[in-house]
Amino acid sequence: MSGIYARRIAVVAASAALAATTGLLTAPTAQAAMPTPVSASTARSYLSALTVSTEGSSSGYSRDKFPHWVTQSGACNTREVVLKRDGSGVVQDSACAATSGSWYSEYDGATWTAAADLDIDHMVPLAEAWRSGASGWTTARRQSFANDLTRPQLIAVTDNVNQSKSDQDPGEWLPSRTAYRCTYARAWVHVKHYYGLSVDSTEKTALQSVLNGC
Repeated sequence: MSGIYARRIAVVAASAALAATTGLLTAPTAQAAMPTPVSASTARSYLSALTVSTEGSSSGYSRDKFPHWVTQSGACNTREVVLKRDGSGVVQDSACAATSGSWYSEYDGATWTAAADLDIDHMVPLAEAWRSGASGWTTARRQSFANDLTRPQLIAVTDNVNQSKSDQDPGEWLPSRTAYRCTYARAWVHVKHYYGLSVDSTEKTALQSVLNGC
């Protein structure tokens, strides 16, 4: 993000009109991450409206029931779209694979220059969603959830950090980078609210604690 802002500053110095144009062109890229989640106050409101219930069973769960990394456009699947969106200076080959670039992992503050070092994390993990209501969804709805580029549900992060998170909820796991926890909680609640998923009591308490400090 700093590179983009630096370029914007340079453009402003050269031409106010050009700066306005550049701002419009670079606005989506400036996120350099997932879509911005709802505010902390909205998240607190959403959280209070979520159904609180004991987490369901993992019986019957399979990642295959959430078809993911589907084709988004041309040769590009969801993973490749997120890598391009979340990175800086990302170059892709004709098959849409990222061949170079730089990625900052919001969860742990690490920077990577090889796409292989990144996982695309489902903010609300697929198994967690299954236990929170998605077991009753259609496959089409589960596919939409697993490839959602509109809500703050997908983010490129350090692969082993994503693996350590696994399918845990905020009552069990939060990013080690404390500066990101507010955004993380806002995103988590945003996604659960949009999809009508439940929360368990420990999860809700942990989210309230984070959001109250935002």
